[in-house]
Amino acid sequence: MNDMNELKKSVIGGSVQFVWIGLQKMGRDEWHWSSGEPVLYLNWSTGQPDGIEECAGMRNGQWHDLGCSKMWQFICNNTNTELIFINQTMIWRDAQSYCRQNHTDLVRVRNQDENEKVKKMISDNHPSGSYVWFGLFRDSRQWSDQSNSSFRYWKSDQPGNYGGGEDCTVIEPISQGRWIDVSCSKHYPFVCHEDKLIVIRENLTWSGALRYCRQNHVDLVSVHSEEIQREVMNVIKLASTAAVWLGLRHSCTVGIWFWVSGEMVCYQNWAPGNGASEEDCEHTVRSGAVQSGGDQRWISRPETDKLNFICSRY
Repeated sequence: MNDMNELKKSVIGGSVQFVWIGLQKMGRDEWHWSSGEPVLYLNWSTGQPDGIEECAGMRNGQWHDLGCSKMWQFICNNTNTELIFINQTMIWRDAQSYCRQNHTDLVRVRNQDENEKVKKMISDNHPSGSYVWFGLFRDSRQWSDQSNSSFRYWKSDQPGNYGGGEDCTVIEPISQGRWIDVSCSKHYPFVCHEDKLIVIRENLTWSGALRYCRQNHVDLVSVHSEEIQREVMNVIKLASTAAVWLGLRHSCTVGIWFWVSGEMVCYQNWAPGNGASEEDCEHTVRSGAVQSGGDQRWISRPETDKLNFICSRY
């Protein structure tokens, strides 16, 4: 939604009817969690999924594919991973929007234990035995940059695929940037995207990486917020070394870590045992890197190590 809000600033208020975005119907349908996590656990009822329906509901702990325009009650996750039963009926996409605006997202069910918790909540709140929406949907659309985001922002009657062949996606500025599926052969204005960060797959010392970024882009990246850490996590999968340089430096003179952009290290994402103010200054200067695997935490490394690195473009 942050991306959508930025995009709306670019297009809302202009005179164009539609604007292309990079979402296109590609091949076979796949099931996705609304939260974007991969679908590794399934608990379909016998004979399900049985048709072209693109949303999923639960009844008696079993999953069923259902038409997304049906009106059912639903369950949200909140930030504490608690379940919230919503005693209102909505179509699937409106239920998704409600959960995102008021809690976190439609509930995802990743294992048998979570399935039992959702089943119990339904039986406690909804004994009639009809369906309840949860966060599973089917979609064959992919982003042109191959990213695996399952975020969708369709207009309420979309995607419609009227007449068939509406495989590409536009936003409609007069509808708050909501999405519409249209034929890919139409001619509309479009918006291009460039990542704010770029992974450089060259192995350089920290000083070499700093010099490269300043000569070719803007700077080694400074990760001074959780939002930028998420951007780092999005691009770091392209790295070829186990750790990747950040614009993070240790000052032996003052005994602190700082960002080369000039900011203090307020947001912290250190791996255990790293980030101490008292580094070993006798043998080598230490600089900060981020692990390219695992939890992608920050680690302290000798500046002479040769690693990939992340440059900021802005």
